[in-house]
Amino acid sequence: MIDTVVNMPFEIKILDIVDVLLVLLILFQIYRLIRGTTAFSISIAIFIIYVFWLVVRALKMDLITSLLGQVIGVGVLALIIVFQQEVRRFLLVMGNRYIKQSRFSFARFFSRTEQDAVKTGEAEKIVRACEHLSASRTGALIVIGRSSSLSIFADSGEILKAEVSTALLETIFFKNTPLHDGAVLIENGLILAARCPLPISDQVGLPPRFGMRHRAAVGMSEHSDAIIIVISEETGTITVVSNGEIREKLTPNDLRSILLSDKKLF
Repeated sequence: MIDTVVNMPFEIKILDIVDVLLVLLILFQIYRLIRGTTAFSISIAIFIIYVFWLVVRALKMDLITSLLGQVIGVGVLALIIVFQQEVRRFLLVMGNRYIKQSRFSFARFFSRTEQDAVKTGEAEKIVRACEHLSASRTGALIVIGRSSSLSIFADSGEILKAEVSTALLETIFFKNTPLHDGAVLIENGLILAARCPLPISDQVGLPPRFGMRHRAAVGMSEHSDAIIIVISEETGTITVVSNGEIREKLTPNDLRSILLSDKKLF
């Protein structure tokens, strides 16, 4: 008896291409979020375990296949627990990008009013304060809200809701005042709160010269689309962080240009 082999034509549909592209896009975005962090090393270890499980299953090694299968079976829940910060960061980044790029002002209905650019008067007061703080080598950490609300970070600080002024910012960060430690949050033209703790970045690739203020600024940029200004207490250097990107050794004019820009900062 002769078996007849029928060759079925291999078809690639448009949806298959879209499916692959979407998976690649998601993997690329996840890579951008976890590169340089301890989560990247954990991801590599998980991938190795998964490949090892595929190999032993193909070799029909039942005992070890069963053990690894039980581990992988609860893997999704474990990943959510281990990577909760990265999952939160990924969702925040995607949400912020959608709000900014929406042609129909989606943020008007589900977010506070957008303020991609700081008003001229407000920016000038902030720049003058930063210039004075830099000259006196007074450490400072200033967060300027944009689309993302800062209220959740203000709850653990001292609520002020005061008008932005150069003198007030300098007074807050004066070394002998009780409010100098932590960040100042500025939102909707007001100093919302002071002495606010910020999330610290867990990136392992940050320069060794970065202290807690700089790491807090990077961490805050990973959790929101805010503009964060850092003034080094050791060198007086002005640094701006936004969307996880860093610009160092800025002049007051550079800072003014960034604050007044209504486009992507870097």
